Amino acid sequence: MNLTDYTFLLNKPEAINDRYADTLDDVLSTFPYFQSARVLKLKHLYNQDSFNYNYALKITAAYTTDRSILFDFITSDSFVSVQKGLYEKKLEELMNMTVIGSEHLVVEAKQPIIDPIEQSIRTSIKEATSEEQKAEEKLAIGKPLEFSKNEKHSFQEWLQLSRLKPIVREEVESSIDIEKKKKLELIDKFIENNPKITPIAKDAPAPVIEPISEDTSYLMTETLARVYLEQKKYSKAIQAYEILILKYPEKSSFFADRISDIRILQQNNNL
Repeated sequence: MNLTDYTFLLNKPEAINDRYADTLDDVLSTFPYFQSARVLKLKHLYNQDSFNYNYALKITAAYTTDRSILFDFITSDSFVSVQKGLYEKKLEELMNMTVIGSEHLVVEAKQPIIDPIEQSIRTSIKEATSEEQKAEEKLAIGKPLEFSKNEKHSFQEWLQLSRLKPIVREEVESSIDIEKKKKLELIDKFIENNPKITPIAKDAPAPVIEPISEDTSYLMTETLARVYLEQKKYSKAIQAYEILILKYPEKSSFFADRISDIRILQQNNNL
């Protein structure tokens, strides 16, 4: 890929095709911190409705210096608009496809004798798998997550990366030891002074601590519910759709169906 081609893609990212995408992979393998190349590849995955898009979004965010710029890009009109010509071309090819002929083959084979218990187990597994696949299709598992401009919270939830254990260097350890020693000395000095603590009277009223409750339901969106679902946080996803039922009662039937499908996934993944 030369400079002219790359400049063209930057100005018209919807023009990225498979050939350009392969070239971008080569560029990223050599220059992993090339941020504009990563967002161009991300755009291609979005256009293809690829199941790799959601994961690639996390990787792109990890290599992005300012994630707010990335958020503005993926919620922009130029990013969300999918190349219509690509779908129209595929549809035209399918409609104009000519079937020359077909053959119906009948293969006779001896059916092996299967133990009834084994047959029952196989049937149960097949039904459970089929049920789970249907639930995943209805829930659009793996489809690209689409964030609106007012869903920064959902975007940040999706980009939660695994927390790495920080490297503790020798100088840090020594400073911690010094601080710990100072605290132990203060405790020893306190005990040496033999302080007297006045006991609490038996008839003194117990202090009432009221739990702090913060209503965060205003942050709940369908995209955030999908984020929890993609993260396989099924309990959170169910809770999210329950909140959405209260927020949007006109869609309660739709959200209730989502909850039923999630429970299927939850049950099958807990086996």
